[in-house]
Amino acid sequence: MLKTILYFILIAVFFLIMLRCREKQSIYFPEKAIAATPSYLGLPFEDIYFKTADGVELNGWFIPAKQASATLLFAHGNAGNISHRLEKITLFNKLGLDIFIFDYRGYGRSKGKPDEKGLYLDGKAAYDYLISQRKISAENILLYGESIGGTVIIDLATKVKIKALITEGTFTCAKDMIKVIYPFVPPAIFVSRFDSVSKIKNITAPKLIIHSVDDEMIPFSLAEKLFQAVAPPKQLLKIRGGHNSAFSDSEEIFLSGIREFLKSIDTESR
Repeated sequence: MLKTILYFILIAVFFLIMLRCREKQSIYFPEKAIAATPSYLGLPFEDIYFKTADGVELNGWFIPAKQASATLLFAHGNAGNISHRLEKITLFNKLGLDIFIFDYRGYGRSKGKPDEKGLYLDGKAAYDYLISQRKISAENILLYGESIGGTVIIDLATKVKIKALITEGTFTCAKDMIKVIYPFVPPAIFVSRFDSVSKIKNITAPKLIIHSVDDEMIPFSLAEKLFQAVAPPKQLLKIRGGHNSAFSDSEEIFLSGIREFLKSIDTESR
């Protein structure tokens, strides 16, 4: 009996060690190849290269809109690269927004390898590019983050001035996600924290949290928990569809919700 118990303990320890060693591989799924550019959809764009505070060269696209009302800084999810967000870029262009979407380190044409600290540095570098190189006012910058990108812009919003913040399909913290994916694994074995639920409490800018009630990857309950932690002004937009498809499955609600949010903050600022 003792040997059996020890055997199962060894298996459990080995399993936990394997999870810890493969932590980054289970979080980041970058693709290097650029599948298409905005010009494929008839959108003009600039191919931009810029550097982070720790010297990593990143790549992004600046897609201008006619008579743009603001500039949207777009932080994408944990898989693929910027070329896999063309459909969403088109929707934001319809809203009359200039868009600056960038690839994290290790994604697309960006150098380096991704990790939590690096993603935060990448988001800050993208913001600094808009401020210093394009001379865009901080009060005219909207932050948008999908999934893990939401954790990037939430961290960024605690450090800089912005017009507003929008998240879509974003989770509260790594600990909560570990409970969802590995309910029997102690969260302490992982290094990543992505503690958005604590950081978002300190953001005073207007916030819109978008989440699908059907999300199969990040439960809607985490969006509700994130929303409860947010100080006003804030809005919660419920949509329908899968984690990666809800924005198109609920396109009308998605667009009208963002449009009304932007109108509300413009009205309040007058």
